[in-house]
Amino acid sequence: MKGIVLAGGLGTRLYPLTKITNKHLLPIYKKPMIYYPIEMLVEAGIREIMVVTGGRNAGDFLRLIGNGRDFGLSRIHYTYQEGEGGIAEALGLAEEFAEGQKVVVVLGDNLLEKGIARGVANFRRQKKGARLFLKEVDHPWEYGIAEVSGQRIKRIIEKPKRPPTNLAVIGVYMYPGDVFKIVKTLKPSKRGELEITDVNNAYIRRGGLEYEVVDGWWMDAGENAEALLQANITVARTAGVKI
Repeated sequence: MKGIVLAGGLGTRLYPLTKITNKHLLPIYKKPMIYYPIEMLVEAGIREIMVVTGGRNAGDFLRLIGNGRDFGLSRIHYTYQEGEGGIAEALGLAEEFAEGQKVVVVLGDNLLEKGIARGVANFRRQKKGARLFLKEVDHPWEYGIAEVSGQRIKRIIEKPKRPPTNLAVIGVYMYPGDVFKIVKTLKPSKRGELEITDVNNAYIRRGGLEYEVVDGWWMDAGENAEALLQANITVARTAGVKI
C-alpha cells in the first residue's frame, strides 16, 4: 500500500499569505502544514509516499522535506501538477508510482486528531472496492454528504439543502489499484477539473464504496484564513498549550 499527499493549488483564498508560498507550507502550530498528512501516513504504517505539488513554489517542498528522513523514510517521491486540473487529475499523476497497489490519498491541508491508522488497517483487510473517511459535522449543507446503508455509501450529495445525514466526505480517500483506470475515463466538470466525486460515484455504481467515521476532530486547515487560525489554535491546545 502506498500513500499520496496532494499539495497543489494556488490557495487564492489565503492571499496574501500564499503570494510567496504554497498554502501547504504555512505553519500549523510549530510545523509546516504538509508535515501532518505525511505523519498520518507514516503512523498508519505506510512507508512509500508521493507528494503531488504544483505552482511556483514546488521546489520549496524538496528543500523542506528532502528525502523524507525526518519522517523515518528512506526516500520520498515527488511529482508536479501543471495548472489546476482537480483532485482526480492530481491523483492520476501517481499511477506509475502506485504500481497497481492500493493507495491512501490525503489532501495536504487535512488534519485529523487521531490520525488514519484504524481506517487504513480496515482498508488493508477490505477485499475489493474503495473506502472514504466521513466526519459528523454541524452544518451538513456546506459539505458533500454521504447517504449510507450498512457499511456502504449509497450516494454522495454536494451541499444538499435537505441533508439525509450529517456525514461529510473529508479529504482522505482509499482506493484499489484500478482507480487509475477510472480517472482515465473522466471528463472535466463545468469547473474544467477532473472531480474526485466522479471517482467515488464510479465505486458507488459498482456497490463497492465503504466508509470509516472519523473519531476526534478534523479540520480543513487550508480552506480560508479563519480555518488556518482555528487549526493553529486547536493543534496547539491538543499539544497542551494554554490559549
